[in-house]
This record gives sequence, structure tokens and C-alpha cells, in this order.
Amino acid sequence: MIRAVCGIAGLVSRNARLAPEVLERATRSLAHRGPDDSGTVIFEESSVACVGLGNRRLAILDLSPLAHQPMQDPATGNWIVYNGEIYNFREVRRELEAEGIPFASQSDTEVVLKAYGRWGEECLQRFRGMFGFAIWDHARARLFLARDPLGVKPLYCYRSSEYFLFASEVRALLATGLIARTLDREGLLDYLTFGCVCNPRTLIDGVHSLLPGHYLIWKDGELQDIEYWKLPVGSGSARGSSIQEWNDNGQADIRGLLENSVREQLVSDVPLGVFLSGGIDSSALVALLAKTGTPVNTFSLVFRENEFSEARYSREIADRFATEHREICISQGDTLEAIPAALRAMDQPTIDGINTYLVSSHARAAGLKVALSGIGGDELFAGYSTFQDVPRMENVVATWRHVPKGLRSALNSGYCWLSSTNDRSRKVSALLRDPDRIGHPYFLSRMLFTPEQGGKLLGGKYVNSGSGVAKTTGNGAEEFDPINRVSYFELRWYAGNMLLRDADAMSMAQGLEIRVPFLDQRLVEHLLRVPGPKKLRNGVHKPVLIDALGGSLPASVTHRPKQGFTFPFEHWLRDELRPDVESTLARVGEGRLGNVLDPNVVWGIWQRFLAGKTSWSRPWSLYVLDKWCESHL
Repeated sequence: MIRAVCGIAGLVSRNARLAPEVLERATRSLAHRGPDDSGTVIFEESSVACVGLGNRRLAILDLSPLAHQPMQDPATGNWIVYNGEIYNFREVRRELEAEGIPFASQSDTEVVLKAYGRWGEECLQRFRGMFGFAIWDHARARLFLARDPLGVKPLYCYRSSEYFLFASEVRALLATGLIARTLDREGLLDYLTFGCVCNPRTLIDGVHSLLPGHYLIWKDGELQDIEYWKLPVGSGSARGSSIQEWNDNGQADIRGLLENSVREQLVSDVPLGVFLSGGIDSSALVALLAKTGTPVNTFSLVFRENEFSEARYSREIADRFATEHREICISQGDTLEAIPAALRAMDQPTIDGINTYLVSSHARAAGLKVALSGIGGDELFAGYSTFQDVPRMENVVATWRHVPKGLRSALNSGYCWLSSTNDRSRKVSALLRDPDRIGHPYFLSRMLFTPEQGGKLLGGKYVNSGSGVAKTTGNGAEEFDPINRVSYFELRWYAGNMLLRDADAMSMAQGLEIRVPFLDQRLVEHLLRVPGPKKLRNGVHKPVLIDALGGSLPASVTHRPKQGFTFPFEHWLRDELRPDVESTLARVGEGRLGNVLDPNVVWGIWQRFLAGKTSWSRPWSLYVLDKWCESHL
């Protein structure tokens, strides 16, 4: 059995021949994603000048030349480059073999290739896993690209009059030399508003991300983008069944789905571990793994600052389930030393991700190639404060919309005069001033700079609005009840644009694969049909998950207050990190962002942070943006 976690790149040329070094540069730039094997192929087709495909591979299971990529199906002439894991590939293979279709290898790459040859794009309905792949369809002279339903694995593309390019990373596309290194205006607005760039945009003009649950067909220079899966609306929706009906039929299924997801994702011939924070989600994964009898390696980041450290909880779980446990003590100096490499590892800028980079680095150094992460647990089991806050804000906005606009303006002015000028009051004021510009109250909860602040940062050059993000991400959200609507937003926006993207980029920079059992497609579909009120219970955090685990976790973990897994940047930016951040922000006007951001406003944000009037994430985001541009532009 051979899996193909890696990086892919490719190009179709209509009017010009492809120089081999172009594809080689793109593929070579992905070496960190696949240090164990590589391959490229360039071939001519009657309908185009040429097609080029490239692959870098990380060996998770038996490395065999039969699984080498790019891979061709001799029966159809189709070619594939593939990144990911199809967890049910054995089932799909058996179905194909029953129809007399032969296989030359034991790889899931070949299963994907043969499944497409048999069923075309309908093959996607049979796959469960995480993936981004491209198939050159020889008979139909077209390129078929697909991305997994939840967007665990990335896939980016670029189109010009002469070329269509795709790759697992934006940096690989830039490495071709065929794309201008120009900032995308809307992507920049996204980043300033939320601290990340929102799908399908990137920070590079003309480069777009294929959306989760979508496939793309390129033929004769035309693109067809089709959604093949969407987050389901079912009994947990506003139109759904009662809580009692769900109690009778749904609770028992969750544990089984959790166990199946973890079991499916265990297959590996290399050491496997768990990122253990000591919270409910990662602790649940350890408990579920222990049931399988698989030896468990656990890794925890701990801080010298006691208020940020969860060491005692992760130790308790490690002792309870007898794991091989390692603690990674992080200091300001460790972070400062790692920041340049971590920023280079960012395929797109993000205010998060440094923690994943550091824990991935230490896990890989310990010999791991695969790690399980609890991403998705908070989003599905209502673990964030947004699950209480956003429904309340929805009610406020619904009432506010009935207030005449003139009175709204007067009331907002009064609010601004009476309230302090902190981050929260600015957000509230932005919502009161123009709810439609925010799009949905959820986006206010995740907002970094308000539209007004973003406009000032950009010197009034662009109109800053979060409504475009809301329209892209919020399509269909109204079909859910208020609690599941937050799950919808958290999955599509926060997890999709930040958590999963950061986990992929930061782990693959170390040659480490992160798997996310909570984002199993069947589990997600089931949990979004759980009536929202069932996911909240006074005094119990994530009651649906706790009940499904049947008392496996100690009360000290299940009943402790929620603690986010964040670095103590508030302290560090005032101490050892201050000189570099301060000097960088003071020089913004001299660098790549000098004609984009207003240097005076940037410096004012840093001064406000030092005065305790804004959070660390605002100046940090500008520091990261400057460093990212310096590295990649």
C-alpha cells in the first residue's frame, strides 16, 4: 500500500512550447513537501502545444517505483499528479477490480487514476480523504483538477492567454517565472481585514485557489468550475427535526464515526504522533488512538509563561493513556530564532501558524512523518465563544435594521463618544454604522482591522469592505440554525482560510504530514445535522463530544475553561521581539509596501500597542506582511 502525500505542479501551453527548466523550477520549489522522490514529464498533444506535470513525494508507506509520479494509465493514456490520502481507496479499488480493471501497483494514486478513467468526474463521489490532484484526460484533451470537500489539501491555479498553471503552493507558480509578482488588491484587503487571505483569492494578482469541494476543467483555454460537494443542510437545520428525535437516532453514531475516522487515518509505515495541547480535541484523539492498541507518540508545546502553558493537562493525558510523550519548551529566543524560517514557509501571509511550524519541526526531528491534529473539533462541536456571541449579534442586527438610518447614525455617534476607543468598540461601531458592509456578524468576531481602519492603512487608495468575503463564504449559511450557521462559517472561513492552510504549509515545510480526523467527510455531514441547541449545555464544554467519548477523559480536562493554543506574543512583542518588529514597522515606507501602506498609520498602530490600546495581533500582522513581501516579492 503506497500513499502519495506530496506537492504537485503542472502547466498546459496553447501557443508556445514549454522549456523543461520552467517545470523543473516549479517542481524543485516543492522539494520540502516531498523529499523522498520527484518526477516530471512533458508531452505534446494534438490540441495544445504541450502539457507538463511535476511531482515531489513524501514516502508515508512503501516507496515503490511502481507508484512513481507523474503516472500514466496505459489503458486510457491519461496522466496524473496527485497529492493526498484517499482513506477508502481499498474499497474503490475492489469495486474497480470487480469490473475487470487491472492494477500495476498498490498505490492510491493509481486508484484515483483508474477511477477517473472509469467514472470521470463522478469518481469524486466515491472518495473519502484529503487531496488535490490533476489528470490530463487524453481522449477529451482536457485537464481535470479536483480538491477535497473540506479543503485540507491546497491547489492553486493561474491562467494567461498562453498558459494554464497549477500547483500545491503559490510559491511554485511564482518559481515558473511566468507570473508577475504583483500584489492582488482584494487579497491584500482580505489580509488586513482578517489576518489571512480568503479563498479563492491569494496575495498574488491572477493566482486563485480552487475552492474546497470543487473541480475545475480546462479545455481549449476555457475554464469550468463546478461544485461537487457542499456542507449539508439536514435535521440540524432551521427546517429540521426535534432534539428528541436526534437523541434517539444520532448520538450513538458519533462515537462510531470518530473511531472509524481515526482508524482509517492510522495507516502508515513510519512513526505517527499526536499534537497534544491538553485540550478536549487533542485529548480525544489520544483516547481514541489508545483504543486501537497503536503505540502513541504525543508532542506538546509548553511555555515558561505559566498563564499560557497547558503542560499539566497534556501530562495528565499522556500519563493516563501511557503515551511516549515529549514536551517542547518554547522561549522568546526559540521563537525569534525560528521566525525567519517560519515566514519563508508561509505560502501566504498569516497571523497564525508559527506554533504549528515549531511543533512540526520538533516532531520531524524526532523521526515522525505523520501527526494527527485536533483541527475541526472546535468548529464542529461548538468550542469557540463565537457560538454564543454570534447568534446574539444576529438578533441585535435584526433589530437594528428596523431603526431608521438617520437615528442609527445619531445612536452610533453617541456610542462612539461614550465608549473607549479599543478594538472591541471599533468593531461594534463598524457594525452599527453599516451592517451590510460587514456582511454577517460572524465576520466581525474574526475581524482584525475594521473597514475604516483598513482604508486608513491603505491611505484611502482602495475601498475596504468585508462584504465580498461574506458573499463568497456565506452562500447557503441561512439554511442552518444559528449554532450550525456558526459551524458553517468556522469551517468554511476560519478553518479553510487559516487553520488548514497554515497546518499544510508549516508541516510540509518540515516534510511532515498532518491528518485531521475530525474533518472526516461523513463525520462533518453527521454533525451538521445535529440540532444546534444540543451542542451547548450549561456547565459542559462540547457536550456532544464528551458524551460520545463515554467518560474516557478526566473531568480536569473536560470541565476546565477553554484556553486557546496561542503564543504569548503580547509579552514577547514588548520584550525580545520588540527590536526587530519595531525597526521593521519603522521602515515600512522604504520597502515593498512603501507605496501601498501609509507609514504613519502603521507606526501609529505600533504606538497604540505599546500604550495598551490595541492587541498584539494588529502590529504583528503588519510585520508578517512586510516580511512575507520581502521574501516572496
